[in-house]
Amino acid sequence: MALWLAASSCIDAETHRFMPEKFYNTYSFAHPPALRIKPGDRVVTKTIDAAGTDWNGKSVASGPNPQIGPFYVEGAEPGDVLVVTLERLETNRAMAYSSSLLAPYAVDPGAIAARVDREAKRLTWTIDRARGVARLDQADVQPGGLELPLRPMLGCVGVAPARKEAISTAAPGAFGGNMDYASMGAGVKLMLPVNEPGALLFLGDGHARQGEGEVAGTGLETSLDVEFSVELVKKKAIGWPRLETGTHVMVLGSARPLLEAFQHATTELQRWLMADYGLTERGAQALMGQATEYEIANVVDPNFTVVAKIRKALLPRR
Repeated sequence: MALWLAASSCIDAETHRFMPEKFYNTYSFAHPPALRIKPGDRVVTKTIDAAGTDWNGKSVASGPNPQIGPFYVEGAEPGDVLVVTLERLETNRAMAYSSSLLAPYAVDPGAIAARVDREAKRLTWTIDRARGVARLDQADVQPGGLELPLRPMLGCVGVAPARKEAISTAAPGAFGGNMDYASMGAGVKLMLPVNEPGALLFLGDGHARQGEGEVAGTGLETSLDVEFSVELVKKKAIGWPRLETGTHVMVLGSARPLLEAFQHATTELQRWLMADYGLTERGAQALMGQATEYEIANVVDPNFTVVAKIRKALLPRR
């Protein structure tokens, strides 16, 4: 990542402590900036849950997925890439909620008709930060309860879309948005195309954890303490969100049907390998044919999201 990232950080980088007061249900150029930041800056802030409940259990906004921001990044122009590093994500209240049923797109049609209990219920999970777990104690759901490790992640990170569109925070797309990728956690670097001056970065929809595909239609929905930093790569156009972890490079493609999302992710990954890793067109295809891994990030949103990824250890040295 260090070789790919242009030297755009300001030596006078600042840390901003931002307490959100206004929330948005669309990604749009029309929303006024909540905070102006520079490449290299960090922001320490909080997000509310997908229904608009904050860290004190108070309803402060309406759903779906109310976003904080937008954050205006100085110097960002269309055709650039915004790099967002999620430095820290932590739960900040003692409860989360989830749905009780697998979503219709996640199961065979006959399985829905065969359900004994078809009533959707809101399940309340207790968050134990000291032990690092979330626990469900509802005997009518599962005698003895369920307990899962915390794995905080953001369902939504996005910028203002292209062509002056205003897009619901329920949807993912080329601008990022509601991708609901379970690995969008602390330590990842997310690369987003800049479509508007300042990029206009939004984020929200915190989960204490989530299964791949978000097959129940929710994660463990909760508020989060968030710390992120931004960098800027000038004149480096990309078509779809890119993500880098300690082990993988990956692309998130979103569309319906699912095959189209798969195609977007695969095509953009090939472009990335050719542009930044010295692979020829045939070389990239030969490598991808034997090394690409796929994950389904969501099958419940207006667009489905597929992740195409390759282990860094298998890539040519840059």
